[in-house]
Amino acid sequence: MKYISTRGNAPELEFEDVLLAGLASDGGLYVPKDLPHYSLDTIRSWRGLSYSKLAFKIIQPFVGGAIDDAALQQMLDDTYDNFGHKAVAPLTQLDNNEYVLELFQGPTLAFKDFALQLLGRLLDHVLTKRNERAVIVGATSGDTGSAAIEGCKHSEFVDIFIMHPHNRVSEVQRKQMTTVLNDNVYNIAVEGNFDDCQNMVKACFADQGFLRGERRLVAVNSINWARIMAQVVYYFYASLNLGGPDRSLSFSVPTGNFGDIFAGYLAKNMGLPIDQLIVATNKNDILHRTISHNRYEKHPLAHTLTPSMDIVVSSNFERLLFDIYGRDGQLLADLMTRMNSEPVELDSARMTKVRELFDSHAVDDPQTCATIATVFAETGYLLDPHTAIGVVAARACRRHSDRPMVTLGTAHPVKFAEAINKAGLATPALPHHMADLLEREERCSLLPNNLAAVQAFVVKNVFDA
Repeated sequence: MKYISTRGNAPELEFEDVLLAGLASDGGLYVPKDLPHYSLDTIRSWRGLSYSKLAFKIIQPFVGGAIDDAALQQMLDDTYDNFGHKAVAPLTQLDNNEYVLELFQGPTLAFKDFALQLLGRLLDHVLTKRNERAVIVGATSGDTGSAAIEGCKHSEFVDIFIMHPHNRVSEVQRKQMTTVLNDNVYNIAVEGNFDDCQNMVKACFADQGFLRGERRLVAVNSINWARIMAQVVYYFYASLNLGGPDRSLSFSVPTGNFGDIFAGYLAKNMGLPIDQLIVATNKNDILHRTISHNRYEKHPLAHTLTPSMDIVVSSNFERLLFDIYGRDGQLLADLMTRMNSEPVELDSARMTKVRELFDSHAVDDPQTCATIATVFAETGYLLDPHTAIGVVAARACRRHSDRPMVTLGTAHPVKFAEAINKAGLATPALPHHMADLLEREERCSLLPNNLAAVQAFVVKNVFDA
């Protein structure tokens, strides 16, 4: 399979090179040149498959022969055998035709594990074959960092540097990253916000000269296509477990960077019957404002009880806009330049397309806590605050009560004690495998919000250690 850049001025690449490239050389994001499409009969034939076997059916066309089928299946088996629930992504019912898809059964208790535990194995396979070493520079608003570290900490071919905004992630999220003491793992607390961290990652990819041409820079953020590819699978999995493809499902997706819901959009385009895709967001609501009011405008970052969605710029929205703009890279490049510097409105025809595809809803902290409390009182089920936002959005935007509504459960509530306590509830105990997490030794470097300082730190630890 060939991959092309959303900005139309980078070479087409095969999967292996896209995996290692992350961001395209023209600043765009890679997407498949052609998307596989499955008939209802084909999707129906996948009923009863285990999660890893279903993942192979969906992921194998994207890999396009770059990895032997047997090796790919083994990677998928190893990835999802490491999850804490036999179903991998179990469904919990909240009400009539209302479900939570639990995507927090992985080793770091967040949906990011679905992609990043696989990504670590893919990178090891490819780098071993090429006998190359790589440097990962990533940014996290809370969950990506720990999942990426967990996936890559044992790699002999990767040094991983993860930036998080200082004092802006939960204690559990921080400890999951900073207590991993492997020699190839480096945590950086940046005196800034997530967007500052993300902008420095993009700047590193735009000019990789600081690595002296001696190391390849690899992305673990959702700019890396492999992240999106792996997330497509659980939309099919939920559908097949709730009567699909013979009936259509709706999904409410807590999202900040638009990657997780873009995977749902891809699943729909690949043939999965999806009735609604709902963008659920917090006070940092650039996606909701764009969809509801047709005004893409950056606002100052607000710090909320849902830090994984405390993002000003939703990077993966570019992948959707590429399709909305007829896959015209030059048009999109001009649009992205404008979006980075000024408020933008889409023309009415393109905005109509966006609204045909997505509904949206924004939820503040008090409503988030109230929903956690209400759902717990009604069902005994404890939502994390991000998933609570998804439940609010699902109920606010739902069009058809006779069709299943699935909210993506993005994280375990233990990771967000402040929100749970503000909802008037007790924080649950940490799972057995991390019961001593809060007592573990930490290792982290505090750096200013400065690209040169971050790059100097990387160079010192890669080349001078």
